[in-house]
Amino acid sequence: MLKTFIITLSLSMIGLVTTAQTPNSLTAKEKQEGWKLLFSGKALKGWHAYGGKEPGTAWKIEQGAIKLDVPERSGNKAKNGGDIVIDQEVTGDFEFKADWKVSKYANSGIFFFVKELPKYKNMHDSGLELQVTDNTIYEGAKENTHRAGDFFGVANARLREINPVGEWNQVHFIVKKNKLTVTLNGFIVQEHDLTGADWKSRIAASKLAEAPVGKGVFSGLIGLQDWGSTVWYRNVKLKKL
Repeated sequence: MLKTFIITLSLSMIGLVTTAQTPNSLTAKEKQEGWKLLFSGKALKGWHAYGGKEPGTAWKIEQGAIKLDVPERSGNKAKNGGDIVIDQEVTGDFEFKADWKVSKYANSGIFFFVKELPKYKNMHDSGLELQVTDNTIYEGAKENTHRAGDFFGVANARLREINPVGEWNQVHFIVKKNKLTVTLNGFIVQEHDLTGADWKSRIAASKLAEAPVGKGVFSGLIGLQDWGSTVWYRNVKLKKL
């Protein structure tokens, strides 16, 4: 009887492993709901350097993840790196998901509503940044909007439930009917009414005050930041609402 139970349990465990979703893939339900992959797991097709053409060679594909490969911390930009953005602008309501992980003391970000125009020299001049970072680098700092899950310089995360360095974190970003919601590792960390006084005052007090997003324009490119340190991204997907 015990032997039968052990065999049944083992088969059940095997079933759980084999049915786990493969990274950078869509389930039948996701396909039905309209999700699209922004990264195949094999190449950076559909992405380009901000203000340029091919992504820098520091952006690599490693074990099914986009990796910014920076063996040694290199200031604000990696050699042969640079920020990268998707080719097609996102307009209207949408949902975005991605997994990210960082190396020790790494700093990066996922950008939304990016306008790739000559007047904006850098991606961060127009885009809203959701911080991706090892929070250790800000220990003891007085600021409160530069940690993982924060909108850089705009709004701090409601709580900080970040997995350790080297482990994957899952982010879910939603813009729907003028409401912006961000979930990180299953916890809601940002909720904003994009037409409300609180959000408007936050943006007005930030470096994005004169950018399109500061004027209520919530469309643009999605980008990944090079800030001179090693980071990884996978399961990058988008659904238009």
